[in-house]
Amino acid sequence: MTSSAPHYSEADLERLVAARTADLSELLGHLATCWDDERRQLARKLHDSLGSSMTALTMHLALLTQQIPKEKPLQDRAGQMKTLLAAIINTNRDMQLALWNDKLEFLGIKAAITELVSEFGTAHAVAARVSLPDEDDAYPREHNVALLRTVEEGLRNVLAHAQATEVDVILDDDGDDVMLTVRDNGIGPRPEPHEQSCHGLRLLRERAAYLGGSMRVNPAPEGGTILTVTLPRKARTALESA
Repeated sequence: MTSSAPHYSEADLERLVAARTADLSELLGHLATCWDDERRQLARKLHDSLGSSMTALTMHLALLTQQIPKEKPLQDRAGQMKTLLAAIINTNRDMQLALWNDKLEFLGIKAAITELVSEFGTAHAVAARVSLPDEDDAYPREHNVALLRTVEEGLRNVLAHAQATEVDVILDDDGDDVMLTVRDNGIGPRPEPHEQSCHGLRLLRERAAYLGGSMRVNPAPEGGTILTVTLPRKARTALESA
């Protein structure tokens, strides 16, 4: 009985593997873009719907508090309602920020990175510094999202693994490529098998490849880890650059 399975040469197999890899990169990049769009839309709904409702409730509660009798139990209950409402508003804002950094959309990538790094340094007692280009160049939205996700992932790894006391976030632009570097003074990158198992870094690598760029994780010469994402200024996909 003979096998009907097709026979492929080594060159054919290499082409098939390259094509399948490009297809998977394209799919992952598309899924990441769709995921970002859904998060942005959900954050906007939380702001427009729930946020406006909470603001209206705050105003109604303030008016109601002025009208109720000045009896202590009633005033205490009104105070508890005000405190609970303020907590809900803060939670809603935190959820919006976790889903989507609105400064990226309204103020640009430089403002979003600056605030993110500053808040990280304050929250975790880490000396966090930012270096940005002087020019306010506009990048494609997909690039801005990828750059901000790089900072988020880099800071997340610094907190979880690096045991670092200092971190530098550097954005460079040479006119052809945009390069974002997150460098810390911690214990250095983990062995390659562990790095490959980190889904955040793997997704970051595929996102960069989808945009025609690259992602690298290397040990710093003076100790620590250097995470670098390089993207072409002109948007192009993995299939276009294949």
